[in-house]
Formats: sequence, C-alpha cells, structure tokens
Amino acid sequence: MKIGLYFGSFNPIHNGHLIIANYILNNANLGQVWFVVSPQNPLKKSNSLLSEHHRKHLIDLCLEGEVKLKSSSVEFKLPRPSYTIDTLIYLREKYPKHVFSIIMGGDSFSNIKKWKNYQVLINNYEIFVYERFGYEKKEKPIYNIHFLHAPLLEISSTYIRKLVAEKKSIRFLLPDIAREEIESQQYYQ
Repeated sequence: MKIGLYFGSFNPIHNGHLIIANYILNNANLGQVWFVVSPQNPLKKSNSLLSEHHRKHLIDLCLEGEVKLKSSSVEFKLPRPSYTIDTLIYLREKYPKHVFSIIMGGDSFSNIKKWKNYQVLINNYEIFVYERFGYEKKEKPIYNIHFLHAPLLEISSTYIRKLVAEKKSIRFLLPDIAREEIESQQYYQ
C-alpha cells in the first residue's frame, strides 16, 4: 500500500491539517495518510509542546471512524530529536510491503537542505508539497516531488495556543471533539 506520512508536531491538530491530509489523500494516489506525531522536531523549540501522547490522543479523537487517515506514534520509540530519514528507514524495515511518501508544507520544503540526509529523501522518496502562505514554489520540478494546491486556511497551532492562553474561543478552528478535550483538560493554559 502507498502511505503518505504527514509529519508534524500537531500542537494541536486543527482543521487546516485535516483538510490538507484529506486533500492529499484524494489527489495523490495514496491508500492512507498517517499523521506522524513528532515528539521533538530538531528545527523547532520544544518548550511549548504538549506531551506527544496527548497530541496523538487529540488526533485519534479527530480521526475516529476514519479508515484512510490514521495517527502514528512511531517516532515515540526512536531517538530524539526525530529525523525524517531515520523514521523512514525504520518504517521501511518494519513494513516492507508498504511504499512510503512524505507530505510537507512549502515552508518545510524551503528548509529541506537543513534536514539530515536530505539528498537521500529527495532521491528515494516521493514528496508531496502543499503550498503555504508566504512560501512560493521556487524549485524546478523533480520527478518525485509534487506540488499540490491544497485549500489554504490561515490557521496555525501557534495561533490556537495563543487564543487558549488568552481565554478566547477556538471554536471552528479545530474539530469540536478536540476543542472539548483541550478545554476539559486545560491544555495550553
């Protein structure tokens, strides 16, 4: 099966993430999309991260009943910080019958040369890049890199955390079930 790996902190997951995953699933000839929760992104500060188990739980709540969208805790078991290439090598060994692709935003793609073994990623994996505000496609097309025009929403996890800290409404920015869990557990306060 072809599986798209959507790596991220998902701190918290929101409607923008879900729309992008669903769009790519519908337009990229993939059997499934896995939300790979990164415990620690080597290019981001981790001081505002909710526990990876809580972030995965929020994703699981949002994906309940979905067959083609799943969460993955694979990076919880791997050394930190999490490097995409290490995760892909581990997954290829664990699931040799699956073919894995990478899903990333234009902002991440613009920084790919900072990634560990980025040439191996570019040369050996299909990459689906969705546009992000402020990050225009500047690269020449490469056979295994696909730029997709997924619907864009100016929603960010940072903005949601800011609203929660300010005791403002986050309704309509993420699924109600995730909002209710964040509010009942007092996450990000």
